[in-house]
Amino acid sequence: MKSKTIKFRDPVVENVVDKFVSRSDVGFAKYGQSMHNERVTKQKDLAGYLNDIQEELMDAILYIQAAREELAEDNKENILGVNKPLHESFRPPHPSHAADLDYGTPV
Repeated sequence: MKSKTIKFRDPVVENVVDKFVSRSDVGFAKYGQSMHNERVTKQKDLAGYLNDIQEELMDAILYIQAAREELAEDNKENILGVNKPLHESFRPPHPSHAADLDYGTPV
């Protein structure tokens, strides 16, 4: 196994890289080989990879839908006062949308 030391400027990038390594470990434990080995030994062809991509993207769409439904339920509960007050869930607009906002006449 190859080893490498990396210095990260951004902890977000580091977290993503850690997840890639962990995901690779899970795949290796499940299939007994690396994706590189699978590719160079031609155990899967291009059509197989394209099928895998399509299935993964279909799963991603399902995860997005489930997350949206979860957000809708959370918002409904907030509106009904079941969870936290609305001011606790308020998020100001992104600065890139500032020009679209009407702040009225200055006092």
